[in-house]
Amino acid sequence: MVTPLIGSSTADPIPVPATDGKTHIVYELLLTNTLPGDVTVDSLTALSGDRRLLTLAGANLAYWTRALGNSGTPTNHIPSGGSAMIWLDVTLDTGMQPPAEIDHSVALTVAKPIPGLVEGNLTQMIAPVQVQARKPMSIAPPLDGPNWLDGNGCCDTTAHRMAANPINGKIYLAERFAIDYVQLTPDFRLFNGDPTKLESYPYFGAPIHAVADGKVIAVLDNLPEQVASKTPSGLPLDQYGGNYIVQDIGDGNFAFYAHLKTASITVKPGDGLKTGQQIATLGNTGNTDAPHLHFHLMDGPDPLASNGLPFIINKFRLDQRVVSQSGLDTLFSGQPAPLQPGFAARDQSEVSPLVLDIMNYSVGQ
Repeated sequence: MVTPLIGSSTADPIPVPATDGKTHIVYELLLTNTLPGDVTVDSLTALSGDRRLLTLAGANLAYWTRALGNSGTPTNHIPSGGSAMIWLDVTLDTGMQPPAEIDHSVALTVAKPIPGLVEGNLTQMIAPVQVQARKPMSIAPPLDGPNWLDGNGCCDTTAHRMAANPINGKIYLAERFAIDYVQLTPDFRLFNGDPTKLESYPYFGAPIHAVADGKVIAVLDNLPEQVASKTPSGLPLDQYGGNYIVQDIGDGNFAFYAHLKTASITVKPGDGLKTGQQIATLGNTGNTDAPHLHFHLMDGPDPLASNGLPFIINKFRLDQRVVSQSGLDTLFSGQPAPLQPGFAARDQSEVSPLVLDIMNYSVGQ
């Protein structure tokens, strides 16, 4: 069979349990249209044998799909010779065993059929994915105290989740599970006073702790604080993370702590860290428009030329959730975050935070 689309997964996924009580299998498919005309992907179904795990169709499929080079526009159309990436989040209910392999059936509309070879409407199989049996790394929280908001985290179409970076001739998704941590005030605001002043953000300078035992691999600590509420421009690639620490925490996991406060880092390459040890304070250096800690795990020591790995946090309390991603914009206007009505706070252990979660990291510490 002549198949209009060719493609593969960017990485073999590792299932991770999350605060919604489900197990998430998070990965991406990179597809290329080999035909002389456009192709529309009408639907995609993720399959384990005969079991349907996920179906995306129409506008919902477009929501999760971007043409390479146009990350801001949802689309399910792939031009001749063009490539697109589909971000997938296959979720399993509690107790369901993750499959060893996931295959994908795509239904297509072909703009220029080829008589005898390619019909105008067809269904093809593509990009089988091996699901790793490996477990996600369990870590301690990198911060302490209440009201830490998971911004830009997994698994919706956040800036981190959708960051497919072409580095040294290859696409990497280092930020697949990355979190931007900000601490909300008791009335769930981001700042008090002038948003351009770092002192308006009460959590600026908050202590940052090692999430596990392990050796420091790299440190950068010579970049200045940025003006809050302003997005910097013209930064070279090696300054996007601001001041940072990379730590080898074992089993192929490397922790990345970024945007650290200038001159606050207390460790150096080669130092062996202990879980909970203070290593720096929260800053506003690099590519940032408000003080925050960018944190992620990756499969190599390079913060960009690596693939993001899932992680679970050993113990915390889930206190609240912001109602939607658009609700995060409210914070930058100085207003309280809109919260999910009737949310039931609960203790959590050995699960991954999700975007919009508001957590208390003092529990059990």
